Amino acid sequence: MVQEKVTVSTRTLEWKCVESRADSKRLYYGRFIMSPLMKGQADTIGIAMRRALLGEIEGTCITRAKSEKIPHEYSTIVGIQESVHEILMNLKEIVLRSNLYGTCDASICVRGPGYVTAQDIISPPYVEIIDNTQHIVSLTEPIDLCIGLQIERNRGYLIKTPNYFQDGSYPIDAVFMPVRNANHSIHSYGNGNEKQEILFLEIWTNGSLTPKEALHEASRNLIDLFIPFLHTEEENLHLADNQHMVPLIPFTFHDKLAKLRKKKIALKFIFIDQLEFSPKIYNCLKRSNIYTLLDLVNNITVIEDLLKMEHFRIEDVKQILVIIEKMYLQF
Repeated sequence: MVQEKVTVSTRTLEWKCVESRADSKRLYYGRFIMSPLMKGQADTIGIAMRRALLGEIEGTCITRAKSEKIPHEYSTIVGIQESVHEILMNLKEIVLRSNLYGTCDASICVRGPGYVTAQDIISPPYVEIIDNTQHIVSLTEPIDLCIGLQIERNRGYLIKTPNYFQDGSYPIDAVFMPVRNANHSIHSYGNGNEKQEILFLEIWTNGSLTPKEALHEASRNLIDLFIPFLHTEEENLHLADNQHMVPLIPFTFHDKLAKLRKKKIALKFIFIDQLEFSPKIYNCLKRSNIYTLLDLVNNITVIEDLLKMEHFRIEDVKQILVIIEKMYLQF
């Protein structure tokens, strides 16, 4: 019974990209697989990842256009082939990539005749236009066209308010989601209790992110959403009746490690897959040749040593510190 549990817990999950292509500047496709998974796990991961891909990744869009010469959204202007509404719809389709927080301003100032495309947008250097050939408006006469733009980074989508048109300023429906679609499918193999699953994940993006980048960001956002639950049990313990709690001697982190190292024989037989580490932390520690609790405490001198490990974030360090604290109290 014990051997069976160890066999399941030590399995290493792996993922890889099996197909990747760029159909155009505004349409990327990627197909990924993850295995081996126990029965039911593929569906759990697939559903969660699809929701995170479509709803938790931020994107950049034009959310407002302003021009004092435009009287109404559905008006037409002499010398311009498209109606104002068509221009706003074209601006809505412009694909941007940025690392901005909140909003910023951009503009279009051109003189006709000619075609106005995304390359005519004057924007800050931290805003990148993915496809400069995207059409905005056609000028048929030698007129000046100046449009002020508001660019915003957010997630999900933003629906304009119909009664919020004032001073020649027009809000634009914004679809911030860089992932256009995401599907998952499952392949099962094996028999009876040995049955396992392979998760297939397909991702289409608008070009501002590659499918691999989208998968990484969605995974990180999904993990961040669950981090508060890791501290629930610890917080509940502190809420217990104080009269049954014994105050601890305030040792420093270095002192705790030193005392744990003295339990060399015991720590040598406590493997990291027996601890409450997430799959990410488990795999990172394994890649660093850390297999037991003794390996872990011997490789740490100060907390900063944990941050030097590849792919480690501050949340991962906090999880390891919680485990070390529990083991210190246990011994």
